[in-house]
Amino acid sequence: MTIQDAPPITLQIELAGSWLPVCEITRLTPGRGMAALLPDGRQAAVFLDRAGTPYAIDNRDPFTGAQVLSRGLVGTADGRVFVASPLLKQRFDLATGRCLDDDEVSVRAFAVRWA
Repeated sequence: MTIQDAPPITLQIELAGSWLPVCEITRLTPGRGMAALLPDGRQAAVFLDRAGTPYAIDNRDPFTGAQVLSRGLVGTADGRVFVASPLLKQRFDLATGRCLDDDEVSVRAFAVRWA
């Protein structure tokens, strides 16, 4: 079997106890995000860090209400991978959804896996 014959690797998000296929690995660019529309109408911001680790958080910026976190800048602080909102620049930990700039604010972080 060659790599061309191998089945595609798909990123999945856990949603309501089930695994939802989101996209193939080839659609993700390390260090960049993309938005995924969920069955309930919400959006997830999906990321692949430069080490190849996938993350998914709510795409809605809680400070502005805009669906923009997938367009934010990915970085690291104190060993934590984060995305900075493109609007007001608050940083959200991609593993936990916690805002690194305001302890009282967070976004949902989704469990992810490759399948």
